[in-house]
Amino acid sequence: MNTIRRGLLLCLLLAVTAGCDRVTKHLAVTTLAGLPSQSFLADTFRLDYHENPGAFLGVGSTWRPEIRSGFFLIGNALFLLATAGLTIRFSWSRLARVGLALFFAGGASNLIDRIAFGSVIDFLNIGLGQFRTGIFNVADVAIMAGVAILLFEGYRSERSCAQLAAGTSLS
Repeated sequence: MNTIRRGLLLCLLLAVTAGCDRVTKHLAVTTLAGLPSQSFLADTFRLDYHENPGAFLGVGSTWRPEIRSGFFLIGNALFLLATAGLTIRFSWSRLARVGLALFFAGGASNLIDRIAFGSVIDFLNIGLGQFRTGIFNVADVAIMAGVAILLFEGYRSERSCAQLAAGTSLS
């Protein structure tokens, strides 16, 4: 029963994450497209609509469209399939499963953008003064949070294994 409950909770996390991204992107398209950047909290937070044909921070955006589309569509789809396969094949901790679910949901939502629009809708920008992030979206936050959780869990697991091997306590 616990396995079914955990599986349902992970599916719910996937749906909520991808759903939030889809809703915010729809709002960005309908309310921000064609308008100048909007600034909040003394320019710490900006809403700035951008269609990114490339990957993270626009990498690949200048490639020929057919190469860019093939690389990012097929590459993203294969990467997500590999992630799903690894998730099923190996035993992961609860925290690692959450990280994988966030990573998968963000990647899948950005893939939907690439299929539907040929680019990814980005609209968020955070920074202080000249130090600013690139323009990103909720899916990117989910991907980065998922990676951070996986790195943390990997570090924690490695440390635990090293301490067990050395015969010390896990305190």
